Amino acid sequence: MHLRRLTVSMLGGLLLAAVLSGTARPQTADVVWPTRQWPTSTPEEQGMDSTALAKLVSYGATRSLDSLLIARHGRIVLDAYYAPYTPQIPHIINSATKAVTGTLIALALKDGLLDSLDHPMLDFFRDRTIANVDDRKRAITIQNMLDMTSGFAWTEGVEGGRPELLIEWARSRDAINFVLDRPMANAPGDVFYYNTGNPQLLSAIISKLTGLSARDYALARLFRPLGIPAPYWHSVRPGLSQGGGGLLLVPRDAAKIGYLYLHDGEWEGQRLLPPGWVDRIRNATLDMHASFNPALRYANYFWVLPDKNVFMAVGDRCQVIMVFPARDIVAVTTARDYCSFGKVAGDIADAVKSDAALPADPVGANLLASELRNVATEKPSAVGQAPPTAAAIAGKTYRFPSNALRVRALALSLTDQPARYELEMSTSDPANPVTKLTGPIGLDGLFRLGPSTPLGVMALKGSWQDNRTFAIDMRMVGGDTDSRWLLSFDGGKASLRGKDRFGGDVQVDSDAAGGQ
Repeated sequence: MHLRRLTVSMLGGLLLAAVLSGTARPQTADVVWPTRQWPTSTPEEQGMDSTALAKLVSYGATRSLDSLLIARHGRIVLDAYYAPYTPQIPHIINSATKAVTGTLIALALKDGLLDSLDHPMLDFFRDRTIANVDDRKRAITIQNMLDMTSGFAWTEGVEGGRPELLIEWARSRDAINFVLDRPMANAPGDVFYYNTGNPQLLSAIISKLTGLSARDYALARLFRPLGIPAPYWHSVRPGLSQGGGGLLLVPRDAAKIGYLYLHDGEWEGQRLLPPGWVDRIRNATLDMHASFNPALRYANYFWVLPDKNVFMAVGDRCQVIMVFPARDIVAVTTARDYCSFGKVAGDIADAVKSDAALPADPVGANLLASELRNVATEKPSAVGQAPPTAAAIAGKTYRFPSNALRVRALALSLTDQPARYELEMSTSDPANPVTKLTGPIGLDGLFRLGPSTPLGVMALKGSWQDNRTFAIDMRMVGGDTDSRWLLSFDGGKASLRGKDRFGGDVQVDSDAAGGQ
């Protein structure tokens, strides 16, 4: 998760005076366990205000949210999905995956597979030749890795700029040695620095401890007990799950992770996480040194505001699992852009009016229902009249040299019903360096859902900007980015313009088009 551009506002009025100490905890006697399914409720039945939640749903539309879920007292009171995203499509949670990786370390500790969080990290990599080994590197512990205080020299763009080392890491031949070989910048435990290499090493350690990938260990010890169907979790190589990202969950399943933490690591009367694991997060003291909010603290891959009694698993572009212990609330957001999760958390807290049920509010309920229908209905964008060029490019495939958009070839059939595309892209997976996709493309201002991919469901729409230029809006539904490509046609060639993931402008010209 990159800290850049995430603005965390101060959360005012979150807690009642009686629970400012953070000692309140949901009582287990009346706990609802959503293992098989989440029960639902009106907001008022759980002491929340429908009108306030309707405003929050509306705000989400301005921040490119794909979903917004709130559960109080074990019951879902808000379950919003923004078109064309739907509740059945898994969503990538980016660096919120780190909290799941940390949870697996907790499970390994509880299972007796890991003897101590103070175990030196290098002990697990004796089979590797590691560069820059010194006393500081030998002293790195599992807990240092969980707290992002390993001391490795690392740059990840946490306060802005391109994450150059992440890009270099993604291109490396060995994702583990790339991290292990880094020189030391600080003694372990001295300085917090956000480093996605840390959870990647923990994923490898989980595999060494269990004989399973992190995904498969999670399936046996975490996902199945919580009633989460086997999810897709990207790997850096066969048998080695990504430790710092790459997990896809539907929002209702992501909420179960938060619900486990809301209940101190217990589920249906069984303790899954070791005693004290969640309390360490709730009482985190490690300063993140975040320029945008000095109050932020960190522990076990969770972001924490101790004075507000809120902790969060946070992923790039507003993939967030929030836990409000004093309010007995879990909330989940998924999105395609950066947002103020501080504002979202503050608005959720402000919607709580009572710990007991409120009177029914037909006016507020109708307002909320109307807003939910509104965001679930896709609004068409403007489209231009198809020029003769649309027919001229039919049956032609445009091939491109290596480029930052990773487009290798593209063919459009814009006069067919339905219009379709064929796309060939390069990948970062050495085992599968090329992926080919084909599907419909909307010409009426609405996305058309196409094939499911490991990154989400491909959806495209297109419009003519002028007689020679065709705009393609591409969304990986369940992913975290939107892309717009402009294709300008001139004779037998095409020029492709767009932005890479980090906002850089890219332009690449095709070779002469050939028949399919």
